[in-house]
Amino acid sequence: MERVSDSTTNDQDQLISKWSELVNESNVVDTELYKKYEVKRGLRDISGKGVLAGLTRIGEVHSYVLDEGEMVPVPGRLIYRGYDIVDLVDGFRSEGRFGFEEATFLLLFGRLPNSSELKDFEGVLGEYRRLPPGFVRDMIMKAPSRDMMNVLARTVLALYSYDPDPDDISIANVVRQSIQLIATFPLLAVYGYQAYSHFHGNSSLIIHSPDPALGTAENILHMLRPDNNYTRLEAELLDMSLVLHAEHGGGNNSTFTAHVVTSSGSDTYSVIAAALGSLKGPRHGGANKKVVQMFNCMKEEIADWEDEDLVFDYLGKILTKQAFDRSGLIYGIGHAVYSVSDPRALVFKKYVEKLAESKGLEKEFQLYNLVERLAPKAIGKVRKMYKGVSANVDFYSGFVYQMLGIPEELYTPLFAVARITGWCSHRMEEIVNQGKIIRPAYKSTEPRRKYLGLQSRS
Repeated sequence: MERVSDSTTNDQDQLISKWSELVNESNVVDTELYKKYEVKRGLRDISGKGVLAGLTRIGEVHSYVLDEGEMVPVPGRLIYRGYDIVDLVDGFRSEGRFGFEEATFLLLFGRLPNSSELKDFEGVLGEYRRLPPGFVRDMIMKAPSRDMMNVLARTVLALYSYDPDPDDISIANVVRQSIQLIATFPLLAVYGYQAYSHFHGNSSLIIHSPDPALGTAENILHMLRPDNNYTRLEAELLDMSLVLHAEHGGGNNSTFTAHVVTSSGSDTYSVIAAALGSLKGPRHGGANKKVVQMFNCMKEEIADWEDEDLVFDYLGKILTKQAFDRSGLIYGIGHAVYSVSDPRALVFKKYVEKLAESKGLEKEFQLYNLVERLAPKAIGKVRKMYKGVSANVDFYSGFVYQMLGIPEELYTPLFAVARITGWCSHRMEEIVNQGKIIRPAYKSTEPRRKYLGLQSRS
């Protein structure tokens, strides 16, 4: 951009400041009006129940039962195509296999693959795990970004230009596009980080090609680590994280975004870029990074990590905006849907402890365990809650990534590497059912005004 003089910049800053005040003044809606017109803010009612906006066969989030018309919270359950996530994880774990590719096949195509189908699917993913010639150099290395989610969104949109049929929304073409994107997302994320680390962090630039014989989790560690080495346990934990993050029903913010943009008839690349923009937010996919930062701060400021009173007091300071980022949030605790428990966190926790033991980080794990137990009590003391709170999957995923030596810049992109499976599944479901364009109603609260000519305005 062309440089401007300091005086011009100051004038522009003053105008921006003035216009910002106008934005604040002209957009505040009286909160009482939400009650008056029975508006379900965030498409949820006061009890936390979501507005039913669609039907899906892909994923189900179960967190309550109705007893004589009253919502009764129950331990959370996450269902992939009719299979409980606990059974799914126990199934592939009991056979000593990685599970992400199997879960991806299930979510995309509606049933579990047999051994031959799974082998074929893994083979196609391996073949598709490549980028167009010159893409890494021209689209990633020549424009390194400080934010990996922006790298993902930008490179996904760039892939549109390399697709011979980018706007064809036939199911066969969207299946092909979906599998290619699922296969290449790890490359986009890891290479984007390598470029950032080299150009902005002065680190050595090391680019490893993916190994077609490896699955998604192993390839991420293979490409990310300079020596390509990793342990089986490390790959298993990363694979499990991908499985647990792959889908979470049609109503989560990024998947709903995918539904909304798909309903307009847009192309696959635009849909996925829009979903990435949603996932980037700290209220959605960015929470795991904040959890790790919160615990790093906690470990520095709490003298004895085993002292329950000290930990409880610190949590109170977080909630009253006296500690950490002054947001008043205990990151990783609470969820828009789950109240009694998040099944993903419960499944993850058993294996996270094993990884912590292998890394000699038992004390850190016990601190996480203590905060998980004390946080609901601290929140209950400071705030009036309409439902219970519990640890969500982000509470442990960041800790796992930290133990795996994965840089914080990749925490949310790894969420995207998993969740693109759900996005593509829901996109295809939206296309198959050819629903109406998604367009909820908004009521204007601005009073009617008479137009005044330019000279008559004060």
